[in-house]
Amino acid sequence: MDSPTKLNTKKHLFKRGRKNRSLSDNTVYVMGFIGTAIYYVSCSTSFWAGALGILKAVLWPVFLVYGLFQYINI
Repeated sequence: MDSPTKLNTKKHLFKRGRKNRSLSDNTVYVMGFIGTAIYYVSCSTSFWAGALGILKAVLWPVFLVYGLFQYINI
């Protein structure tokens, strides 16, 4: 297989993969962001705790994966 054909094949594969999963991934992340932002801000006792809650809401997948790894003892 020559180089231009390989390049076109790779472009097609990556384009197709991105198109099929982008909406569902973004939807799950945005719903998680909204839910965690509401939770952390409602539990905050000061302005800076609320601001930290918004930062935690942006990074909620990190906390999720960390908790999962603790649960399965990795």
